[in-house]
Amino acid sequence: MASMSGTNDAADQNFDYMFKLLIIGNSSVGKTSFLFRYADDKFTQAFVSTVGIDFKVKTIFRQDKRVKLQIWDTAGQERYRTITTAYYRGAMGFLLMYDVTNEESFNAVQDWITQVETHALANKSIILVGNKNDLNLERRVLRRDGERLAAELGIEFFETSAKENHNVKLVFERLVDIICDKMNESLDSDPVIMSQKGTHLSNDTASGPANSNCQC
Repeated sequence: MASMSGTNDAADQNFDYMFKLLIIGNSSVGKTSFLFRYADDKFTQAFVSTVGIDFKVKTIFRQDKRVKLQIWDTAGQERYRTITTAYYRGAMGFLLMYDVTNEESFNAVQDWITQVETHALANKSIILVGNKNDLNLERRVLRRDGERLAAELGIEFFETSAKENHNVKLVFERLVDIICDKMNESLDSDPVIMSQKGTHLSNDTASGPANSNCQC
């Protein structure tokens, strides 16, 4: 159910901040491909639907800080919703993804926003992501529709392609920058948001469900 990739990054305790990020959205919008493209710079269309939850760890430099990212890939199927919402706790950033070739996934965005508002931190950051924009001939959701919805929700919007590696890195970096900016505006941030150097992954974020095959 949950596994960890990026062993070297996961074991590395030399960081300034650690951020827990979640990729959410309907099944088959490309969340797993998006995560693998960012973390491993690999792409395959052979992924099956994520069962439960999976995560990878990546360390980056932003705003003169070494930031360790714990990025969770969540299942989009309704039957796993109870499992995945449990992982919203402590997450400070969300990539809410839909498939530009699937109007149903776009229409579900508001439901996902409701889930985030119900289960996540009050000061979380969200970016709306329209994935698979390399499939323009099959497009069912116009870019302006994504921009309009993001404006209504008060969040930023990007169109991306995991296959073409379009805007993948940019989206993650922008989300991290938004979180850092919020932290800079509030020096007395919640300790959950700002994990200090040397802090280990907490039990509620690093462990998977009871039947996990975690290799950490």
